Amino acid sequence: MRDTRESRLLLVLLIAVAFALITVDIRGGEDSPVDGARQGAAAVFGPIENGVSAAVDPVGNAVSAIRDSGERHDRLAELEKENSALKARLGSDDRNSSRLKQLDKMLKIAGEGQYGIKGAEVIAIGAAQGFSWTITVDVGANDGIRRDMTVLNGDGLVGRVTTVGPNTATVLLANDPDFTVGTRMEASDELGFASGQGDRPLRVELLNGKAEIKKGDRLVTFGSQADKPFVPGVPVGVVSRVDPSGGDLTRTVYVTPYVSFSKLDIVGVVVRAPKKDPRDTVLPAKPKPTPTPTVTVTVTPSANAPVGGQIQQEQ
Repeated sequence: MRDTRESRLLLVLLIAVAFALITVDIRGGEDSPVDGARQGAAAVFGPIENGVSAAVDPVGNAVSAIRDSGERHDRLAELEKENSALKARLGSDDRNSSRLKQLDKMLKIAGEGQYGIKGAEVIAIGAAQGFSWTITVDVGANDGIRRDMTVLNGDGLVGRVTTVGPNTATVLLANDPDFTVGTRMEASDELGFASGQGDRPLRVELLNGKAEIKKGDRLVTFGSQADKPFVPGVPVGVVSRVDPSGGDLTRTVYVTPYVSFSKLDIVGVVVRAPKKDPRDTVLPAKPKPTPTPTVTVTVTPSANAPVGGQIQQEQ
């Protein structure tokens, strides 16, 4: 081709189109208009890569789908159907089966509490910001994440967002000594403040020093003003010990959290609070009491036993 003004203009147009396709492809993600062409090329040139990623992609796709649930609550049913299909594709792979169970539980909490969430994976743990108990998740400002958002998983309260980067965020866990959240007791509505104690149970200071609390009572988050940093109704834990009242203005109880902070993998950042307080509806079903066996003892009278229960004495 001759180096003419027309040829240079054509070259510029081709370069512009190429950059536009790259931009559309990146922003479109799985819905990219060039995804079909890319898949065709992968089928020809990347059979090994496709084979390796086949077991991983379904879980990643499910997490990506949940990230969109914060914008449309009505997608919950659709997401549950997708998860069912993913389970069938994953088969018996223990790793992926475990992660899908976590996704199912988190979707259930999001649906019952009407929380809009962005799904995320835990990619690091440790004192990234000088805190003792933190995790790093793979969503950030580009995904709509902001400071002081509630983080939960399928079991309950995980923590709150403290630091946000473009594509990652740091979460302060609920068991960190610097962590405090307002709580409300199930049924009695007694209010208090729960603080982390590392690998020990949460310490809860109830505002009512005469509150009637017993082992096994359950707590949820009370919620913050404007729902930041905490939305209401997220399960916190179960009372494991109650200190004697002692006439103090407050009462101290110790709570075993629902969340296992050393086994975090799939979590959700609440990007949209519920329109109304879900109260206790998100709490798990109470375990059924174990029936007490009844033993019936039948006494067979001995052949030498006195008749009528009377003892005759010899004169």
